[in-house]
Amino acid sequence: MRHARRRIVRRVARLAAVGGLLLGGTMVTRAVASEPPDASTAPRTFAQTPSGAGGDLVSRLGTGRTAGHWVDSEGRPVVAVTDERAAEAVRRAGATAKRVRHSMSELRSAASTLGSAPRVAGTAWAPDYRSNEVVVRGDRTVSGSDWSRLTGVAEGIGGFVRMERTEGTFSTRLNGAEPILSTAGRCSAGFNVTDGTSDFILTAGHCGPTGSVWFGDRPGDGQVGRTVAGSFPGDDFSLVEYADGKAGDGADVVAVGDGKGVRITGAGEPAVGQRVFRSGSTSGLRDGRVTALDATVNYPEGTVTGLIETDVCAEPGDSGGPMFSEGVALGVTSGGSGDCARGGTTFFQPLPEAMASLGVRLIVPGREGAAAGTSAPAGQAPGTGAPGASGAGTSAPGAGVDGSSLLARLTDRRNIGPGLLVVAGSLVALVATRWIREEQDRKAYRRRYSATWG
Repeated sequence: MRHARRRIVRRVARLAAVGGLLLGGTMVTRAVASEPPDASTAPRTFAQTPSGAGGDLVSRLGTGRTAGHWVDSEGRPVVAVTDERAAEAVRRAGATAKRVRHSMSELRSAASTLGSAPRVAGTAWAPDYRSNEVVVRGDRTVSGSDWSRLTGVAEGIGGFVRMERTEGTFSTRLNGAEPILSTAGRCSAGFNVTDGTSDFILTAGHCGPTGSVWFGDRPGDGQVGRTVAGSFPGDDFSLVEYADGKAGDGADVVAVGDGKGVRITGAGEPAVGQRVFRSGSTSGLRDGRVTALDATVNYPEGTVTGLIETDVCAEPGDSGGPMFSEGVALGVTSGGSGDCARGGTTFFQPLPEAMASLGVRLIVPGREGAAAGTSAPAGQAPGTGAPGASGAGTSAPGAGVDGSSLLARLTDRRNIGPGLLVVAGSLVALVATRWIREEQDRKAYRRRYSATWG
């Protein structure tokens, strides 16, 4: 019985040693084979977003055979198509195809016709990809005669223009995530950007004209900066140059309340159906879904086109605030209707378009004005972050370890040393178990020889 137990122990020891050799060898070979991190190229200004797969298919098939794309409740891309050949191409690419009657070209033509009609403040329209319609909304300020006249325009376009009345009023949300003040009013710091020489706050254009001087809202705060460029109406973005030219530490972090922040790692374009977050000084951190792209809103101050429509709520004081998802910057708050007690509609100026027009790029970890692994200290300039900033793409610390993070640890080049130690230890264990077995065999042979020959 004792000999059987010894054999079991020896076998277990040998198996453990062999397993250690395999693990150590894997750590070393994968770490050596993996590409070393390159700080100059790892952070990308334009990050991959859920819009990628659907957007590529729409671009390839054309606006005459498609009518937009979105992501379903499980995050899978769906593309609206007008013929079976296009549907088959979508399915071959691994996406879901939905047959519709009207193409994107027809939806855009309908929006263009609405835009050429006499302007009615308090109205907005956007293509609804899921229903294959253009939805026109009118708030409570729109008179009966104006609504009737616009309805006549819609009926002349065809049956795929839907008219809806909405509660509240479409207004710019003057005020935001980290508040800044000027004689023009109270607004929000959105995202920090740079032109390579100076750093800026990119915020909403309706916040104030070029030349507006901005201050922090805390006692003792000095001048934050001055608006040096912008566009409103038409677009809704502006650029505030920091008074000292630099955004400071934590420039890649946006505040989300309670002393926390989200580190921004890039900018991108959203997809319809994507879950997004918005931060503002009045209503804090809120989330919702993208409901439409390329929306047009007729504010009392003027018409803005090309906006992102969402069901995220917002209130006066949230204007210019950042919208993001998984650490990817998407836009800045423009305006909307409703509030966070009853819900509503909020529109955002797309960030890539604004940056391209202004000639700036987002400050992200590893780029100018931002250092990876930093968070914004208390009392820093508005819009540059918050204490306790969480990691990239998270709104709170404490993310769990999954299989992909474990694989990343194994393939880290720093694991070459530990991998070699595991290999060496396993070899020692294997040699030791072999020596112990041979020593035990020699002792057994001696006992047998003594018993036989006396």
